[in-house]
Amino acid sequence: MTDRELVALAHAMLDRAYAPYSHFPVGAALLCSDGTVFTGCNVENAAYGQCLCAERTALVKAVSEGHTHDWETLAVISRGEDYCWPCGACRQMLYEFKPNLRILVARGDQSYQEVTLEQLMPHGFGPQQLNDV
Repeated sequence: MTDRELVALAHAMLDRAYAPYSHFPVGAALLCSDGTVFTGCNVENAAYGQCLCAERTALVKAVSEGHTHDWETLAVISRGEDYCWPCGACRQMLYEFKPNLRILVARGDQSYQEVTLEQLMPHGFGPQQLNDV
């Protein structure tokens, strides 16, 4: 799968987002090494703390299907003119499974930039730090 195709899959998820409070739909698509793709969208809730980001939706779907450490690339997109960067909670959840994950942050026009999770979250805290105790 090409990067552009992965971004397009994430873009398709924008129409499934449930964002009645922020009015900021986000879509995500997580590519695994075997070619499997898990998509996600943000799901908001009137109790704001219960909201789920698109990235974490895709992550949870992948883990629930047995894909925990074979992730290759995550695409994240919104309809905005700026690139859609994962929030801190998403960065932490992703770091748990794949600190060197490749991420495509995209804009509404489907143009994108490539970064790594390590660039977004240097000196992250993960399972390795617990092994050092």
